[in-house]
Amino acid sequence: MGWSRQLKLLLSFSLVLLLLPINAGFVSASDKVLIPMGHSIGIKMDLSGVFVTNDVMLDKDVWLKAGDLIEKVDNVSIKKLENFEKSISNTHNLQNISMLILRNVEVVQIQSSSEAVKRLLPFLKDRTEGTGTLTYVDPLKGTYGALGHQIIDSAFNSPPSFTDGSIYLSKIGQIKKSMPGNPGYKISSIVKDEHILGSIKKNGVYGIFGTWNKAYKQVLAEPLEIMQPSSVKEGAAEIYTTVKGTEVESFTIQITSVEKDQFHFTLTDAKLLETTGGILQGMSGSPVIQNGKFAGAVTHMFVDEPEKGAALFLSTMRTGEQ
Repeated sequence: MGWSRQLKLLLSFSLVLLLLPINAGFVSASDKVLIPMGHSIGIKMDLSGVFVTNDVMLDKDVWLKAGDLIEKVDNVSIKKLENFEKSISNTHNLQNISMLILRNVEVVQIQSSSEAVKRLLPFLKDRTEGTGTLTYVDPLKGTYGALGHQIIDSAFNSPPSFTDGSIYLSKIGQIKKSMPGNPGYKISSIVKDEHILGSIKKNGVYGIFGTWNKAYKQVLAEPLEIMQPSSVKEGAAEIYTTVKGTEVESFTIQITSVEKDQFHFTLTDAKLLETTGGILQGMSGSPVIQNGKFAGAVTHMFVDEPEKGAALFLSTMRTGEQ
């Protein structure tokens, strides 16, 4: 993606809908305006099976590897953790259990003792979860974009293979402040599991994208014109983000350089710096506004200088929906 080598990506694994009348002479398509967000979101993705999260020794010289997919236990297909638990509970009279494993593109058959297989449970997952920041909602297409970068599952060190996913409004309870060399983070929780803000259809290099839940109307904002990369200039700007509860606030920044694929900035808001110490994990996706136009989304930070970061142009991020 052409990011500076000085930057270290921080994933974290960090709302609105108001259909306002738009002057037809000003805008005729949804690629001209988007609603800037800044809300903290919880992310849940159902994986495409049951995966091993760590290298685990079952018996002498018998290992499972992080990222292994358990396809069958004694010829019973495994799709969810509950399938695995049920299968091993039915094998209490068996000394050995056979498992069919997909490792990368190779199918591996493993024989192990039933007791060893039962000890696998803490090292298995069928869902990945995280936090981030909602970037925009498209009021005409009914879609959204968030994060500004791809979700990488830390257990596999790769994008998770998923079948379904949703985003939820989350509430910030505490902040672990950033310090040089030690990135901080938001401590948050989902407000209501039954209130789905949107579905996750794509986890791409420019973020997560999906269908927005039009029934969710608790927070309202006005669409802003999308700023073209050539119009983004060095100088004053602002970011929308959440650092307390569910309230989105505006904080001042200074854009310090504009490059081909990104722009750099420094946090200048004294209140934000006092609260966070700089950019936090979970802040990725925070909208950047300059001169009343929607310029981009926060994606990176300088680990050794947490008040400094980088952002993706909004027009680039939007291509991730395609």
